[in-house]
Amino acid sequence: MNIQIRNLGVLKQAEFSLGDMTIICGENNTGKTYTTYALFGFLSFWQETFYIPVEDKYINQLLADGVVHIGLSEYVQDAERILSEACKTYAEQLPKVFAASTDLFKTTDFQVALNSEDVRLRDKYEQRIGSAKAELFSITKDEGSKELIVTLLVEKDQIIIPKNIIMGIIGSALKDIIFSNHIPNPFIASAERTGAAIFRKELNFNRNRILKKIAHEDKNINPRDFLLKEYQDYALPVEKNVEFTRQLETISKESSFIDEKHPDVLSDFADIIGGTYTVTKDDELYYVPKGKHINLTMSESSSAVRSLLDIGFYLRHVAQPGDLLMVDEPELNLHPENQRRMARLFARLVNLGIKVFTTTHSDYIIKELNTLIMLNHDNPHLKRIAEKEEYKPEELISSDKIKVYIAEKALVKLEGGSRRTNIQTLTLADIDPELGIEARTFDTPIETMNRIQEEIVWGEK
Repeated sequence: MNIQIRNLGVLKQAEFSLGDMTIICGENNTGKTYTTYALFGFLSFWQETFYIPVEDKYINQLLADGVVHIGLSEYVQDAERILSEACKTYAEQLPKVFAASTDLFKTTDFQVALNSEDVRLRDKYEQRIGSAKAELFSITKDEGSKELIVTLLVEKDQIIIPKNIIMGIIGSALKDIIFSNHIPNPFIASAERTGAAIFRKELNFNRNRILKKIAHEDKNINPRDFLLKEYQDYALPVEKNVEFTRQLETISKESSFIDEKHPDVLSDFADIIGGTYTVTKDDELYYVPKGKHINLTMSESSSAVRSLLDIGFYLRHVAQPGDLLMVDEPELNLHPENQRRMARLFARLVNLGIKVFTTTHSDYIIKELNTLIMLNHDNPHLKRIAEKEEYKPEELISSDKIKVYIAEKALVKLEGGSRRTNIQTLTLADIDPELGIEARTFDTPIETMNRIQEEIVWGEK
C-alpha cells in the first residue's frame, strides 16, 4: 500500500508505503502527526463510509429473480480507479478530519495506490442482512470463486430496504472482498489520549447534557448533526479516542484474539504498566497495581497508566489479525526501560499479524528495535546474548518487516518539475539487516551532546 501526499501541512510532497511496522521520526513540526492523521482519516473513511458503486441492473435482477451473480474480475481490474475515486472524495473531507479551516487543504492531494495485478481476493465471505423480524438476503463468496452471490431470503414484496441501501450493502461487501487483504482496519492512540482517559467522567457528563438538550429542542433535529456541531473542534483521531474511552464498559465484554490465544502478550503489557485495568458493571474504570488490593481511578494513577489505557483495552478486547495499530508518540510519559519494552511489544504484535504504525521522538525505541533486528540471526553467539538478556524468540524481528521514514527537508523533484527542490518531505531511512536502523535525526543531537560533554571533561587537558 503506497501513499502519496502533496501540500499537507508543512509537507510539500511525500511518499511512503506501509510495512508490517512503519515508523516516522523527525523533529517537532515536521509533518509526522499530519501524516498519521491523514492516513487514519482515509482508513476510517474507507472502512465506515466508502462503498463500491453497484450498477442498477444487479439490484433490479436481485429484486426480479431473487438472486444475482456478480463477477469480481471486472472490479479487480478497476481497483486503481476505485481507489483513486475514493481518495478524491476523501480529500474533500480533510478539513473535518483535522477540524481545521477548509483553506488549509485547498491544494492538498492524498493518493493511495495498489497494483491491480497484486490484488488478492478474500478467500470466503458470508453475510446475512435482516431486520428484527427476519433475515432478508444473504451475500456470499465461496473459497476459490470469483463470483459474489446475493440471494433474497424472503419474497421480494417483503423487502422493505430502499434500493440505495441495498446498493450500499452490496458495495461494501465488494470492497471488503477485493481490498481487505490490502487496506487494514485502523485503531489509533493519539498523542491526546492521556486527557481522554483522565476526563472520562466529564466527557460522559457532557454527552448526557447534550442529549438532554436535544430532547428539549425541535424533535426533527438530527442528533448526529447536533453532536458533530458540538465537537467539531476535535480532530477525528481525538474524537475516536474519546468515543473509545467512553465505551469501555461495552468494549470490555469482548475478547480479542490476543486474549484468547496469546495471553502472555497481555502479561508483558501488564509488566509495562505495573498492573491491570478493570471496568465495573457500573462503568467505573480503575487501575489495579500488581500485588496490591487497591483500585485507583485514572486521576489517582500515573500518567503512564493513562497514556497506555487505549492500547491496553485494544490489545485485550479489540485486536484482530490484519489490523493497523497506530500510536502517535508511544513514549509519552514512559521511562526509558518501558520505552524499550514498547518496542519489543510492537515487534511481537507484528509477528502475530498486527501491523504497527507509529511516530516517535524516542531514541530508546529505535535502538531497541535495532537490538531485535541484530539478534534475529541464526548465530550461537547472538542466541546466547538473547537468552542471557531474556529476549523471547517471538520478539525478534526481521529488518524487511520495518520501514522507517525521516520527516525532514531534502532535495526532491516536484511532480511536473525538472529540478530538485529543497522541501519538507519523508525520506526512507536505511536499515541494515546486521546493524539495524540508521536514524540520523537522533544521532546528530546525541553526538553533539557527547562532543560538548567530552570537551567539558577533557578540554583543558
